[in-house]
Amino acid sequence: MEFRRIRRSRPGLDLTPLVDTVLNLLIFFMLSSSFAFQPGIRVRLPEAASKEEEPQRDLVLVLTRDQRLYLNNDPIQLTELGTRLQEHLRARNDAVVIIKADRDVIHGRVVEVMDIAKEAGVTRLAIATEPKTLDTGRER
Repeated sequence: MEFRRIRRSRPGLDLTPLVDTVLNLLIFFMLSSSFAFQPGIRVRLPEAASKEEEPQRDLVLVLTRDQRLYLNNDPIQLTELGTRLQEHLRARNDAVVIIKADRDVIHGRVVEVMDIAKEAGVTRLAIATEPKTLDTGRER
């Protein structure tokens, strides 16, 4: 006597609900995220392959190509930077200082500003960058 084999289909995993959920979450996070825009002084930031989350902007130091210095969009001299930072730190000692230096600013100038900030008591310092573009031959 010969027995028939019953063919059973292999159980599969339906990924459609998972894909729908992931896409809905992606859309939700894209719509609920806030994009920060800083109007004012145009600076070409250097590019970086890695990027940290941008911290809460408390103080923004801008170094332009023509060696001008701005603190929260107010022009200041390098000699008064330390005292102005100390004034801000008295009001809020956990302030984050973000340095936005044009990519054409010499390295020594950025280090000098960082040293002044550290001497003024700044403990949280960040340098602003732009993410690298895929088309590296294109000028921004």
